[in-house]
Amino acid sequence: MKKNTILVPHDFSEIATHALSHAIQVATTFNNDVALLHVVEEAMFTGFLSFGKNEHMEELAQEAAKARLEKIATEIKTQHNIDCSTIVKFGRIHKMIIDTAAELNCDSIIMGSNGAAGLDQIIGSNASRVIGQSKLPVVVVKSEQHVNSYKNIVFPLDLTSESKQKVNWAIHIGKVYNSTIHIFTSKTGDKELDGRLLAALRQIEKLLETNQVKYTEKIIDESDENFALETIKYSEEMNADLIMIMTQQEEKNFSEYIIGSYAQQVVNGSKKAPVMCVNPKKMNTEWVI
Repeated sequence: MKKNTILVPHDFSEIATHALSHAIQVATTFNNDVALLHVVEEAMFTGFLSFGKNEHMEELAQEAAKARLEKIATEIKTQHNIDCSTIVKFGRIHKMIIDTAAELNCDSIIMGSNGAAGLDQIIGSNASRVIGQSKLPVVVVKSEQHVNSYKNIVFPLDLTSESKQKVNWAIHIGKVYNSTIHIFTSKTGDKELDGRLLAALRQIEKLLETNQVKYTEKIIDESDENFALETIKYSEEMNADLIMIMTQQEEKNFSEYIIGSYAQQVVNGSKKAPVMCVNPKKMNTEWVI
């Protein structure tokens, strides 16, 4: 059987190195291959070379990047026995990441982002665009984390049909890592909605029990506190190794996409735990009560 491949965009920065270390851990556990991608950004050449493209400079930049990637790939193969391919492309970074993941039939993307606090920090960034447009799960890594597995996974739950789509990923990862899934949700203050939320929670629990995946649950009372901030606070309390969210994709003009405000805040605000962003598929189904 063909191995699954994890795509890791790499710009030779410190945060990209953290993301690669994270990908190596996942690839080792799941026996996956890794594909390293470096994109020579077209803006580097079109911004100051107003007289047009300089193909010679582009070629030199790509050759230099290829040599650096090959060295990293060799080290990965030697130290971790992981097959690691290298790709260098020229163009818009987020588009090349999306296109390459599709071309290689990757099953996930693991990438770094230095987006810190504030909603505007990640808006318009390459990480934001990849998260919003990718059909694959995107794991965003922002710091070096010395962990060997996803032992504690925080699973925020709401009443959207998209929220239910995370369950298969939680089961898949939870079985391999023997994880504990920490379901986290908040009451709404509305009796009918809270009843539906409780019913949805019981469905999730039944699925996890059927698949013998450990879990805990925490239901907080209705609060003035932002649920994204509550999620981050809870993940820190649980020393989470991963936060699993839906992107809640919203369509914009010119076929551009942004990730929903909750996803933005969690990705930006989680300083330690990587965030797995799952792009919801269009579905007409709702929770079965």
